[in-house]
Amino acid sequence: MPLDFAKIRAAHERIRAHVHRTPVLTSRRLDDASGASLFFKCENFQKIGAFKARGATNAVLSLDDTTARCGVATHSSGNHGTALARAAKLRGIPAHIVMPSNSAKVKVRAVESYGAHIVFCEPTQAAREAACADVIAKTGATLIHSFENEDVMAGQGTAALELLEDVSDLDLMICPVGGGGLLCGTAVAAKTMRPNIEVVAAEPENADDAAQSFRAGRLIHTEKKFTIADGLRTNVGEPNFPIIQRHVDDIVTVSEEAIITAMRTIWETMKIIIEPSAAVPYAAIVESKIDIGGKRVGIILTGGNVDLDALPWNR
Repeated sequence: MPLDFAKIRAAHERIRAHVHRTPVLTSRRLDDASGASLFFKCENFQKIGAFKARGATNAVLSLDDTTARCGVATHSSGNHGTALARAAKLRGIPAHIVMPSNSAKVKVRAVESYGAHIVFCEPTQAAREAACADVIAKTGATLIHSFENEDVMAGQGTAALELLEDVSDLDLMICPVGGGGLLCGTAVAAKTMRPNIEVVAAEPENADDAAQSFRAGRLIHTEKKFTIADGLRTNVGEPNFPIIQRHVDDIVTVSEEAIITAMRTIWETMKIIIEPSAAVPYAAIVESKIDIGGKRVGIILTGGNVDLDALPWNR
C-alpha cells in the first residue's frame, strides 16, 4: 500500500506519547517584511532537536517483536541517526549507526548519548551504504532508511498534520527537501486535510537534484557541491519521487547567502536557534522564489542542531 493519510494518522497515535507536539510561532516583523502571515512549526524544539524523531520513532515502534530484538541500523550524518538511537533506546533494542568520519561533533555526541553503536566510514554515499550493509549482515539488524522507509515518511507527516490542526486555514505549506521523507509526509497530510493547499519544497542551489528531477519528470541524481545546509545534501529517494510528483506543486532553490541570511534573521527576530537546513524555506521567501503575497503560509522549521563553534556568520 502506498503512503496515505491513514498511515500518517496511525503514526501520530503511535508516537504521540514519545515526541513533543511542537509549538507554532509567529512574528509580526517577519510578516510585515514578507507581506504574508507566516506560521512556523518549530521542530527545533522536538525531541533530539529535529523532526526526525517522528519518523524514526514510528518506524521502530512499528516493528514486530521478533524483528525488533535483532536491533536496527542506518547510515546518517546526524539527526536521523540520533533519532533512531533514541527510538531504539525507548524500545530497549540495539541501534547501529554508520556515520561519515566528517560528521559534526555535536551530532556524534548526540548519537553516543543514547547508547548506540557507531561505525565511522569514509564520507561518501557508497562507503556509507557498504558499511551499513556490513553491519546488517553481521548483526541481523533491520535497516531503517532515513527517507525511503514508508513508516519514516508517515511519521514525518505528523508535523504537517499538527500544524494544520492548529492553523487550519493555510494557503501554502513550505518545507525543505533532501531525500524527500519529510516532503512526502507533509504533502500527503496537507493535501488530504486541505485539498486546495499549495505545497512547495525548497532546497539549496548547490544540492538541486529534487528541483532538476521535478522539472524533468524523472529522477536525476547530481554530484553535490558544498552547502551549509548539510542535512539536504542527499539525493531524492526512488520511492519518494512519485509521491512528490503526485502531491507537490513546486520545488525552488536558494543560494548559500540566502540560507545564512534567513538563519540569522530567524535567530535574531524570533529568538530561537535553527540549523541551516531549517532556514532554507525562509530563504526562499527572502529571495522571493515563492509567491506568498497576502497568503497564510505554514513553514516547517526542521531542526535546531547547530555547532555553536562554527556559526556561518563568524567565518
